[in-house]
Amino acid sequence: MSALDAQSAPADAAPAQAQLALKTSFKAVGTIESIFTGGKAALFPGGQKLITSYGDDVIVTDLSSSSTALRIKGETDEVTCFALKPDATHLVVAYKSLQLKVYDAETGALSKSFKAHEAPVLVMDFEPTSTLVATGSADATVKVWDVDRGYCTHNFKGHGGIVSAVKFHPDAERLMLVSGSDDCKIRLWNLRERSCIAVLTSHVSVIRGLDFSPDGRFLFSGARDKVINKWDVDELELVKTVPVFESVEALAVVEHEGASVLCSGGEKGILRMWDLESGELVAEQHKEENARHQISGMAWSPETSMVLAVTSDQNLLFYSADTLERSRQIAGYNEEVLDICFVDKDDRHLAVVTNTEQIRVYNVDTRDCEIIYGHSDTVLSIAASPDARLMVTGSKDHTAIVWLANPEAENAKDRFTQLASCIGHTEPVTAVALSRVPAGISTPAAAAAKAFVVTGSKDRTIKVWDVGKRDGQKLKARYAFVAHEKDIQCVAVAPNNKVFASGALDKTAKLWSAADGSLLGTFKGHKRGIWSVRFSPIDQVLATASTDKTIKLWSLRDFSCVRTFEGHLNTVLNVAFISAGMQLVSTGSDGLVKLWTIKDNECVATLDNHEDRIWGLAVDRSEKRVLSGSSDSTITIWEDVTAEEQEEQEREDAERILKEQDLSLYLARKDYRNAVMLALQLDQPFRILGILGEVRRTAADASSVTGSAQLDEFFAQMPAGDLEKLLLYIRDWNTHSKHAQTTQNLLYLILRSYTPETLTGLPQAKSIIESLLPYTERHFAHATELLKKSQVLEYTLQCMDNLIGVDTMQDAS
Repeated sequence: MSALDAQSAPADAAPAQAQLALKTSFKAVGTIESIFTGGKAALFPGGQKLITSYGDDVIVTDLSSSSTALRIKGETDEVTCFALKPDATHLVVAYKSLQLKVYDAETGALSKSFKAHEAPVLVMDFEPTSTLVATGSADATVKVWDVDRGYCTHNFKGHGGIVSAVKFHPDAERLMLVSGSDDCKIRLWNLRERSCIAVLTSHVSVIRGLDFSPDGRFLFSGARDKVINKWDVDELELVKTVPVFESVEALAVVEHEGASVLCSGGEKGILRMWDLESGELVAEQHKEENARHQISGMAWSPETSMVLAVTSDQNLLFYSADTLERSRQIAGYNEEVLDICFVDKDDRHLAVVTNTEQIRVYNVDTRDCEIIYGHSDTVLSIAASPDARLMVTGSKDHTAIVWLANPEAENAKDRFTQLASCIGHTEPVTAVALSRVPAGISTPAAAAAKAFVVTGSKDRTIKVWDVGKRDGQKLKARYAFVAHEKDIQCVAVAPNNKVFASGALDKTAKLWSAADGSLLGTFKGHKRGIWSVRFSPIDQVLATASTDKTIKLWSLRDFSCVRTFEGHLNTVLNVAFISAGMQLVSTGSDGLVKLWTIKDNECVATLDNHEDRIWGLAVDRSEKRVLSGSSDSTITIWEDVTAEEQEEQEREDAERILKEQDLSLYLARKDYRNAVMLALQLDQPFRILGILGEVRRTAADASSVTGSAQLDEFFAQMPAGDLEKLLLYIRDWNTHSKHAQTTQNLLYLILRSYTPETLTGLPQAKSIIESLLPYTERHFAHATELLKKSQVLEYTLQCMDNLIGVDTMQDAS
């Protein structure tokens, strides 16, 4: 096979003609970012808003639109706990600095702030009337606060360890508070008597959950001793102990099929429902394959009949309380985004891999997230077939998995189905690629039968797998070979499926025959390792991105370097072709996305919205959107605004031409007021200076400062924005002595017409004043010197006149 035959793109690879225009500008139109870093999560009444803590911030997310409704910034003060009033008017937040702050739940406005305990607050609960909030602390005390008045009403001492749970009795008339601690004891506090009325001892480990039965008679407690206890609150005695065979981390009384049951979660990572009377297991959630999380928290929404499970891997899972089927997932924290790709034909769903064994699939429009389990260790790479019917992932568990992708399926189980595994590498699978499925194949099963997968590994080998040849759930490798001298970081299949390329840390990229794995050529020229390889959709070229901060284009005919792009400040991590192969988009360790035009080697745009390395890069089929995923845990959506900006520029140019014509007309009519106004709008400072000079020379109105009463009035009544713009012009004019008289006259008029408060209130007032002072002092000194010289000249002339007069008299006599 010749290299020339290696890259004949199929007909459907060429973009539509409307997309062939070069792009010059992208703007960030949205981000997919983390909202939860652990701790507590809660729901607003009605279940339409979610509250989570993210480091120093508290974030309120509107679940209907998946957008941030409110963000309360804690600056450098980490959140330890929070609680929402039952009437949803205020949010109480506890910080690591020991401060307790009360915020308006709608606006985020701070209303009160006070010190709470001698150690961080770890748990909180509101009583039903929204008046009192209880706080449990690491200082072993429980305090009750009047939120509206901002003072402590009760300070309960008695626990011998960290307070791990607090709960108010549902009957507000009883004014009872229950608390649990890591001293394994539960204490009941009577707020009226300000005393402990009972100590319940049965657990032998930390109390993690407390809740009451709907009638308030029974208290349920869960602990890490793997049992749930049922207590009679009136008789203050233990009624029943239910062994659950897992450390209980959260529990809540919920409604299941019309009856009240106890829902628990813990180290097994599943929800289970227990009968309140008998303690028997009513329902149990099906455990996800390879899921390793534990349930660390829980919230119940009676309005939506949803149970929110908070997992130890910082995800938020919503389950139907009746069926225990998962209805929604929110990825709370993405850690480092390592790779991304689109997984549907409409480019609405984005598959993301992070520093976890999970795969997250986001709906780019709604931000809904589907969490897929399958690997047993961190997923490192992901790729989809061009028709997005297949997806392949590579992991640290030394395997790759091929998935059937149907993200629009109604049943969650049918959206991503594990088709087969690629087992054979001895090190982590660091790079994966899928072939293009031939046109005319309609069913996913038929598409899979025609596809092949290329995997590259840290073990320096490449394996090619035929998806259609399976031994049960395992694929058989077509062939395998040692491809590079160091770790393989990337692989890519050509659009015609005849060849594929690989890149590695040995500074080389190589071209291989897909038929038998034979080496067709080696691309040498990079000074450091290669992180990405991409085939052009139409040309006989290959793009590579390297640690040497460059991108290179290579000819597939003779394997020579035909272009080198320099501009990134650090390692170039990813690259892709756009605009029918006429442009490149790249990402790097410098946190920048760059847009390049291949013809002239020029970087036409640099996009900056990340704070760390950008590993992931995906371009949709329309090339209208580019998505970048970074180590800062965010994914930025960039939208092509080239056409919009061109239209805006054309509109501005047309308006400018009309204004220029009007300006010339005003000058011809000597309508200086409107001429200056238009010159300000057109941002033509020297045009204004020329007008002022002409007015001063004609001096039609000797009593005015500028020479025109209309101009005096205009400059004395300018809006703040135009006034600041004019002062910036004056600052520049004032640096030239030939403009000094005009400038100082205008400055005098402004100082006389505006109050000091107005002038100092301008955003750039300080810098303007600091720039005006030295040149004004120089002009004043120069004027003073000229005045002195003029006085000497006048004295000399007077003396000469006297001498001429004496000589004339003598001649006459």
